Amino acid sequence: MDYYRIGLMLRPHGIRGEVKLLPLTDDVNRFRELSDAYIEVQEGCYRKAVVRGAKIVPGDSVIVSIEGVNTMDEAESLRNRYLCVDREHAVALPEDTYFVSDLIGCKVFSSIGEELGTLSDVYETNANDVYVVTGKRKLSVPALKKLLSEVDIYNRRVVFDSDVLSEVGLFED
Repeated sequence: MDYYRIGLMLRPHGIRGEVKLLPLTDDVNRFRELSDAYIEVQEGCYRKAVVRGAKIVPGDSVIVSIEGVNTMDEAESLRNRYLCVDREHAVALPEDTYFVSDLIGCKVFSSIGEELGTLSDVYETNANDVYVVTGKRKLSVPALKKLLSEVDIYNRRVVFDSDVLSEVGLFED
């Protein structure tokens, strides 16, 4: 099952077990409707959690209340753990938008048919995400709509426009 990290639990908030959370999602309002979630106990290991409520705090944070977490000490035990959702409870993405986990591992080609390698990482920046392709040569490119000729998640294939690639691609030799 795929899990998506939607928040990093930073510290207890108050004495009733609430937790201050750093959102890792584009839409913090998703926490208002969230109930079914998972806590990443360690990498790759999750336990079910029920979110009883959430308050959006100005300044990019959220206060969440999790069922069974009723004291400051219990909230402290969640420090630096991720709050996650499974694919079924993930938000619907707009057209031409993809989960990073769906992109990682896709074969990457140029529009003239050259195999460039495998999409191995995505770096989030303030301007654009940056795709890293590992192949014969390591390639970094900004995730621009004009660069992406094709993204086929089901067939694990991404095609970059060759002309745009020559303008924006950074090859490491």
